[in-house]
Amino acid sequence: MTTRRQFLAQSSLAVGAAALAPTLLRAADKAASRTPVTGSGAHTFEVVHDWLVPPQGLLWGDTHGLAQDANGLIYVAHTVHKSSMHPEAIAVYDAKGKFVRTFGAEYRGGAHGLDIRKEGSTEYLYHCDTNRCCTVKTTLAGEAVWTKYYPVEDPAYAAAPTNYVPTNIAFGPDGSYFVADGYGSHRIMRYNAKDKFLGEIGQPGPNPTEGIPAADGLLRSPHGLCVDTRGAQPVLVVADRSHQRVQVFSLDGKHLRTVKDSEKLRLPCHFDVKGDLMLCPDLDSQVCLMDRDWRVIAQLGDGQKNNGRYGSRRTQSRDQFTPGEFICPHDAIFLHNGDILVAEWLPIGRLTLLRRVS
Repeated sequence: MTTRRQFLAQSSLAVGAAALAPTLLRAADKAASRTPVTGSGAHTFEVVHDWLVPPQGLLWGDTHGLAQDANGLIYVAHTVHKSSMHPEAIAVYDAKGKFVRTFGAEYRGGAHGLDIRKEGSTEYLYHCDTNRCCTVKTTLAGEAVWTKYYPVEDPAYAAAPTNYVPTNIAFGPDGSYFVADGYGSHRIMRYNAKDKFLGEIGQPGPNPTEGIPAADGLLRSPHGLCVDTRGAQPVLVVADRSHQRVQVFSLDGKHLRTVKDSEKLRLPCHFDVKGDLMLCPDLDSQVCLMDRDWRVIAQLGDGQKNNGRYGSRRTQSRDQFTPGEFICPHDAIFLHNGDILVAEWLPIGRLTLLRRVS
């Protein structure tokens, strides 16, 4: 039997708890609404998912490629969702994330690598189309300058010319450029400034499912690449994705180094450089920052623990994703202000801003 004193004490506690409950709920709601943070020290970022959203009537497909021009405009290459009312595969935003325009219906289904280069006083976009199996150079407005398919000069394609699916492109300081056949024959093509084919860099390597160790210089899904000018001499850095490593070559094709770190570097996709830092989107749930020796010094938004095998959460909806963590980063670039923009290989697309915390 409860005494009067016990009853009054219990009632007082109940009233106090009831009065405190709204405060606790408000605190919990406030905590839940906070922007997630990733990284540490000088490499600390707020994670702003869906910083860029498509305009009305356009639905993201897989968001694959990113570029920013000298005026700060941001270009997004995506495959376009099958239920999208509008077909344009390139969406353009200003530096603050405001939608500007779209173009490129011809890239629907195949928009993949997207890079930008200034040639003289003019900037051009370079598109890698995995549907039409070609690389296209265009103006910033999308007007085609040239379209290139497989190099007919290369005997490797004589027997199977359709086995050419370019994924990304990189530019040398002398006007030369390199095209990665990441989804076709696992080769890298080298061209001079006058678009003349100069030969291959690296050679196709074994499929990891075969259980055969891949020697240095052999490539499997050389998905992304970058001419790294941070050292004494420019070098070609290749995301040898299926071999889960990075390979470094001289610009004339000599193998210089293999970088493999199974604990930190999983499925490298592409690169971008700003100052001393190299950015590497990793398809297995993270974005890496690398130093001048291509060592991983930060793993941003690492969602591997919650995501399971890479790609297994691609079919989930937005509300099922873990805030502050990535699913399948496919491309990432440094914006002019030092923030990072990440595009993910998701059938509903996602553009995440990593806003630098000063």
